[in-house]
Amino acid sequence: PAKPKMCNFTYSLQNDATFTFGKADLNAAGKDQLDKNVLAKLGSCASVKLMLITGHTDRIGGHDTNQKLSEKRAEAVKAYLDSKGAKADSVETMGAGKTQAVPGVKCDDKQPRKKLIECLAPNRRVVVEVQGPAK
Repeated sequence: PAKPKMCNFTYSLQNDATFTFGKADLNAAGKDQLDKNVLAKLGSCASVKLMLITGHTDRIGGHDTNQKLSEKRAEAVKAYLDSKGAKADSVETMGAGKTQAVPGVKCDDKQPRKKLIECLAPNRRVVVEVQGPAK
């Protein structure tokens, strides 16, 4: 028998939808990206077995602070998806803190702090992974 088609996908908030330094507030661009790249795709799923939402921070700041902040970012995305009616058998959130920098983001720690914060913006993100059978 043929394997069932899956509607598995991963989406990472990027560019202007990343989080403000030190904040866990989802901005309008982030909501728009979630609408277009997560909620719109959920319609092609017969069901969603797992939705894993992982928050990330940049490398500035202590481990504990970044861990808590990354968890808050994941929860902010979960709350938004919940408010839009996203349903999954299992929704899990986790924070990766500053442990998983975006490959290729190279920022010189010697540059002025404001420039460093701008340079590290791609790391302040949330990744949504969806797994389940397609319709």
